[in-house]
Amino acid sequence: MSEPVLSVRNLVVEIPTRTGVLKPVDRVSYDIAPGEILGVVGESGAGKSMTGNAVIGLLDRPARITGGEILLHGRRIDDLGRDDMRRIRGKEIGMVFQDPLTSLNPLLRIGDQLTETMVEHLDLTADEARDRAIAALDEVGIPAAASRIDSYPHEFSGGMRQRVVIALALCAEPALVIADEPTTALDVSVQAQIIALLKRLCRERGTAVMLVTHDMGVIAEAVDRVAVMYAGRLAELGAVREVLQRPRHPYTEGLMGSTPLASRGQRRLRQIPGSMPRLGNLPDGCAFYPRCPKAQEACRVEPGPTLAADQGRAACWFPVEQPEAAE
Repeated sequence: MSEPVLSVRNLVVEIPTRTGVLKPVDRVSYDIAPGEILGVVGESGAGKSMTGNAVIGLLDRPARITGGEILLHGRRIDDLGRDDMRRIRGKEIGMVFQDPLTSLNPLLRIGDQLTETMVEHLDLTADEARDRAIAALDEVGIPAAASRIDSYPHEFSGGMRQRVVIALALCAEPALVIADEPTTALDVSVQAQIIALLKRLCRERGTAVMLVTHDMGVIAEAVDRVAVMYAGRLAELGAVREVLQRPRHPYTEGLMGSTPLASRGQRRLRQIPGSMPRLGNLPDGCAFYPRCPKAQEACRVEPGPTLAADQGRAACWFPVEQPEAAE
């Protein structure tokens, strides 16, 4: 098995407040292999985006990493200075955000932004970078790329802008791409096109992808493995088919029961009762136990077990029993 592109080990992110210290990310561990797409899913506030921001060094103050390690190709990056981390972003780690306009400068032509990134991170002349930029736009499906390269971001549709952002994220040939809700603002047909594009490009290039989303449909369609987060911690981690078809954590089972993906029209959708607790008011023991149909007395006292990066199981004392898969 090849060395992981990204290894996150017992990552802890804390936010000091006047009333105490919040932990939006609490002892999270996972690996992403070359060419693999890891989906990170959960409700709003589960810690998905905070984990991605910690990896790329874009935590907003006063949030800070206080524990664990982040390794890129075996090299620790969470303790790097701001300038060193800035050199890694773009060159070794690409970023695709939910709103393309947060990644694109509205005052600069698309081609200028692509060529600037490539000249900064690759050994290319301006002319070579422009040729590569046209090729990158063509690769992500921008029609008439040679003429559209001098267009401004507002001259593209939302789906086309997201294609440009993917080209921008991949143009310096990074080993890792963090995609944070890249399809949320797009209609369903364009979502499917963007997911197919991201999968194809990453398979061809061997790029590792961390795909942050709340959409179980995107998870089922796009990823190889899935990490389910709840209240800052990993609830379940494993191969996507195994997790979606045979969930072990009661929270994962609840997520699947509340989506049309699982019911396929055969039964009514089920709602998980209650809501995720606020980080400043987490219950003792397991954070999910007030909503969990399987909760027992031990759950009120002890947090669920912490998942290691190589464990494909649930962080639960009383996991859901699933029938053995048919041969």
